[in-house]
Amino acid sequence: MIRKLLVLTICILFYSTSKASTNYLTDTNKVSVKPRLHFADSLFIIPADNQPPSVYQNVEYKQRLDSLRKIVPLEYNEYVQNYIDIYLSKRRGDFARMIGLSKYYFPIYEKALKEQNIPEELKYISIIESALDPNAVSRSGATGLWQFMFTTAKGYGLTIDNYVDERKDPFTSSRAAATYFKDAFNQLGDWLLAVASYNCGMGAVSRAVARAGGQANFWAIKDYLPQQTRNYVPAFIATVYLMNYYAKHDILPAALDFPVNTDIVPVNRTISLAGIAKSMNVDAKALSVLNASYKKGIVNGSETTPRQVVVPHLSPTSAQELLTFLNTEAEPAEEPTILLAASPGLAPEIYKVKPNESLESIANAFKIEVQDIKVWNNLRTTRIVPGQKLRLSSSAPEIQVKSLKTYISYKVKPGDTLSTIADKFEGSSVSEIKSQNNLKSTALQPGMILKINKG
Repeated sequence: MIRKLLVLTICILFYSTSKASTNYLTDTNKVSVKPRLHFADSLFIIPADNQPPSVYQNVEYKQRLDSLRKIVPLEYNEYVQNYIDIYLSKRRGDFARMIGLSKYYFPIYEKALKEQNIPEELKYISIIESALDPNAVSRSGATGLWQFMFTTAKGYGLTIDNYVDERKDPFTSSRAAATYFKDAFNQLGDWLLAVASYNCGMGAVSRAVARAGGQANFWAIKDYLPQQTRNYVPAFIATVYLMNYYAKHDILPAALDFPVNTDIVPVNRTISLAGIAKSMNVDAKALSVLNASYKKGIVNGSETTPRQVVVPHLSPTSAQELLTFLNTEAEPAEEPTILLAASPGLAPEIYKVKPNESLESIANAFKIEVQDIKVWNNLRTTRIVPGQKLRLSSSAPEIQVKSLKTYISYKVKPGDTLSTIADKFEGSSVSEIKSQNNLKSTALQPGMILKINKG
C-alpha cells in the first residue's frame, strides 16, 4: 500500500513539473494586467506597482537577447518581458519613428562611445531618455537627447548660454554621455549598474550595493533602488530587443523628414539658420532639426570661436560656395531684422515680475529658456510672484532671493528609513531631511514627526 502511494505521488509531481515547463515554453498568452503607461522624467519608464507575471513568454525572446549580447549583460526575465509586452501594445508607433531616427543619430552615438571604449549597446539609453528628440525637456528640466540637467551638463563640459544649448547637440552631448558612462563604470565596476546610475546617480547605486551586502549586480540590488530605477534597466533591455527585432513584430521604420547624409561646415560670423536655409534652398525646419542646439535659430560664430553647422550633403562646388557665403561679412538684406528680434540685449539683466506673469511668458518675451531662468535664480519650481526680481542672464549680479519653500509634516511608519522617505518626495534627500530636523544620525522611530521640504 505504501509503495503504491509513493508511486502515485511521484507521478503527480512529474505531471505538475512537466505542465509548468510546457507553460513556460509555449503559453504566450499568460501575462499579468499591466500598469498604465506613465511618462516620467525618462520617457519609456512606467511605475511597476503591479507584480510582473510569474509565468512569462516563450524561450525565443531569451535566445534573441542572447544573440545580441556583447559586453553589457542582457538578461531575459519577467521584468524585461513585461516591458516588451507594454511597448508592443502601447508604443509601436513610437518605435517605428525611433527606428527611423536611429539611422541618423546612432552612427553619431557609436563614434562617441567608441572613442572612449564604451559598449555600443549604451546608445539605446538615449531612446529611454528622450525618444531621440533633441528638443525633449523633462519635468525636472533635463534637456536634450541624453537628458542632462543644467549642472551636470556644465560639469561634463557642455556649453549652455544665451545662444547655444549643447545638450541638444548629438555630437557634443554624446561625448559627454560617454564620459559619464566611463566614470560610472570606473566607480561601480558593472555596466548594468552604470546604466542604472544614469537614472538615479552613482551615489544612489553605491548605497544600494552597500545595503545589499556588497553585491555589484543590478538584479541583486534592485529592491534597494528607487522605484523608477528598478524599471529603468528592464526597460533598457526591452528597448535593445525591440530596436533589433522590430521586424519580427511587424514594425516598419518611419521615414525621416530630414536628410541622413550630412556635412559639417564652420561658421565664423553671426548668421541665422533661416538665412542659411534660404541660401541653400533647403527646408528651414529640417535645417533646424539638424542644428537643434542653436536656441534662437542664430549661429553666433566668430573668428576666435567659430561654430559648426550641420547641412545636407553638398557637392564640392556647392560646399565651397556655402563656405564663402557663411564666412563673409554681410548677410541677406532681410536677415538683420531676424537677428535684432532674437538679440539677447532685449532682455534686461534684472527683471521685476509683473502681475499675472509666469516664467514661461517671461522666457518667451525675451527669447530665453525657462530652465536657464531657474538656474540663474536657483529656483526649484516655476512658481514666481509679482514684485519678485529675476536674473535674466548668467552675468547678471546676484539677487538675494527670499525662500519660497513650504514644508509638510510626515509621521514615520514602521520600516521607514530616511532613504525611503526621501524617495517619496521629489527634490528631497537624506542629508536635507537630517538638516531640516536636526537629526544627528539616520536612526528613526515609528511615530516621529519629520519636516519635509515640498518645494
